[in-house]
Amino acid sequence: MEDIRLDIGNCTRCPLWEGRTKIVHTTGNFSADLLFVGEAPGANEDAEGVPFVGKAGQLLNKIIESIGLKREQVLVGNVNRCRPPQNRTPTLAEAHTCRPFLMREIAVVRPKMIVVLGNTATQNLLDTKIGITKLRGEFQDYYGIKVMPTFHPAYLLRDPTKKRETWEDMKKVRDFLNQS
Repeated sequence: MEDIRLDIGNCTRCPLWEGRTKIVHTTGNFSADLLFVGEAPGANEDAEGVPFVGKAGQLLNKIIESIGLKREQVLVGNVNRCRPPQNRTPTLAEAHTCRPFLMREIAVVRPKMIVVLGNTATQNLLDTKIGITKLRGEFQDYYGIKVMPTFHPAYLLRDPTKKRETWEDMKKVRDFLNQS
């Protein structure tokens, strides 16, 4: 993993570097069976250099705990490592610039399961145009690794009625991990 971070270096491959405070690398247990992937850092993450530390991160921690795990037991990252201005969605070009680093991390860690959080992360990791509402709740495949698309915690904060569906998704993740 250190090789990947060295390759990223002080990245200037896309325009997002111009507004970033810190590169937000994937963090957690690099031997984890479970990887969570979001779209890009927000303001709190950009300031601290750690993924999912704001309000959405607090909710993600609760989601992780709801399936009997602790944040330290999983791996957490994003498709993009730099914060887009005004928290806009990363462009396809920006996502494609960062995506190879995530793919390399997945190849090194080989988690049993990846939970992709939200539309942008799902579409980028699975290389599809199909939206999260159609894909969520059903296992997908990423080079032999099970993938569960579900709603992003930031979306759940805006629309708490979707928490039930996310809980159903996470029960499937928990059950899969308990069986493997």
